[in-house]
Amino acid sequence: MDVLRPVSRTPLRDRAYEALREAIVRGDLAPGAPVNDADLADGLGLSRASVREALARLCDEGLVETRPQSYTRVTRPVSRVVRDAATVVRVMHELAARTGVPLLGPEGVRAMREANERFAAAVAANDVDAALCADDALHHVLVGASGNHALAATIARYTPLIRRVERRLFGDAESCGSVDLHTRLIDACEAGDAEEAVRVTTEIWAALEQLADDAVEVAEVTGIPAPAVPSSMCAVLDCPGPTAGMP
Repeated sequence: MDVLRPVSRTPLRDRAYEALREAIVRGDLAPGAPVNDADLADGLGLSRASVREALARLCDEGLVETRPQSYTRVTRPVSRVVRDAATVVRVMHELAARTGVPLLGPEGVRAMREANERFAAAVAANDVDAALCADDALHHVLVGASGNHALAATIARYTPLIRRVERRLFGDAESCGSVDLHTRLIDACEAGDAEEAVRVTTEIWAALEQLADDAVEVAEVTGIPAPAVPSSMCAVLDCPGPTAGMP
């Protein structure tokens, strides 16, 4: 039928990449933990080729490190690397604010306020996952309004390097201060004041740069056993468990 369009399918290598990246960011695959493509492939129900491609991409992004014929393991955060990533992310969000505010309509402002309400509730409940999801949703409104795909791709590329540290921040009640900063940002957006939005954005993301100084201490892990593939990774992929056959 000509009126029907083919349904897009996410490549398996991308599904593997997304699941492994999430596991690393969440700490299910801890800093320093060894990873084995065969074990991961069995756990995810995917081919070793898909997993190897995903690991190569994660290696390029600094979340995995490998030495041929020796090891492949999750990287431990290094203060300088995390700080550099946080700086890049901050600058990209500043650009999103500068270019996105003039293009942001009432619906965008409303979406940001609703996201901030979800963020505040999640922080009060110490729900790390919900807080990060709401925080992402709030800032991505401006990223989307900017219409800059390179900007969005850069943020997606470097955010995981700081997210492992950021998760610890959102487990602390003191992070409630971010709700007020979000409110100031949203008010500036509603007023069409791009420069004030940039200033608040700088304040928000500069705090994450400071966190980088403690990244090594936060992520310090000793005596890590060889990990099994967490069952939560299969849920992310919406795939069957370790007994699944290869595609």
